[in-house]
Amino acid sequence: MPIAVQRPVCQLSQAEFGALAYDVMRTVFELREELGRFFDEKIYKRALAQRFPGVQLEVPVVVQHGTFSKVYYLDVLVNGGAVFEFKTADKLTARHEAQLLHYLMLSEIEHGKLVNLRPEVIEHRFVNTSLRRADRLCFDVDLTDWDEVVDGASRFREQLLALLRDWGTGLELALYDEALLHLLGGEAAVVRELDVSLAGQCVGRQKMWLAADRIAYKVTALSDRMDLFAAHMHKQLAHTPLDAILWTNIGRKAVTFKTLRRMRTNG
Repeated sequence: MPIAVQRPVCQLSQAEFGALAYDVMRTVFELREELGRFFDEKIYKRALAQRFPGVQLEVPVVVQHGTFSKVYYLDVLVNGGAVFEFKTADKLTARHEAQLLHYLMLSEIEHGKLVNLRPEVIEHRFVNTSLRRADRLCFDVDLTDWDEVVDGASRFREQLLALLRDWGTGLELALYDEALLHLLGGEAAVVRELDVSLAGQCVGRQKMWLAADRIAYKVTALSDRMDLFAAHMHKQLAHTPLDAILWTNIGRKAVTFKTLRRMRTNG
């Protein structure tokens, strides 16, 4: 299996999850009252596991493709069907929600809750998804602006599409990036520091990820303003030795491949 939770999981209905979350949070509030708000999250999780039945901590989720493997951990799994992600941050952010959503999609569990124990008033938010891997495997591929003859383009496209057809779209971008780096040969083969020039003078060096000599690649998950992003990548081309950037945008239902070339000037 390309994605495997290392413990048995089940699906809870919305009503079942709501009732369970109410009981879990009642215990969480009690623990925070006893312990205060300045401990690390692991302390609260372990205390919850001691006091509340059916709690499993740090449940592994293994993601594999070919020779690539990565392990994620579900913070708190309750009754095999509810994921709770504990934080001790100044405040909850969209990044925290995206992380929990990523875990839910990997485990194919529909319901989760973020719990932040550091603020004076405990923050808690529901995060839910009905998307299964089968849903995320349904996507269109747009090659309208793709140039397959560019060095490295064919291999880059094939490896990325193989990943997406194994795992589906919608997961954290960092996972696709890490796997792609591995499949293209690892950091030693892919990552290069290139000169950055302005008005004919070198102003420093920038790390870039290359699919071939002078051909960089970039993977994004933008929902809009792709034209603006492309404009800034053209500026990057203009100030480095690159000849082209292979750009892929992973949307929920469409994966778009584009080849951006250096704009040549006369004279």
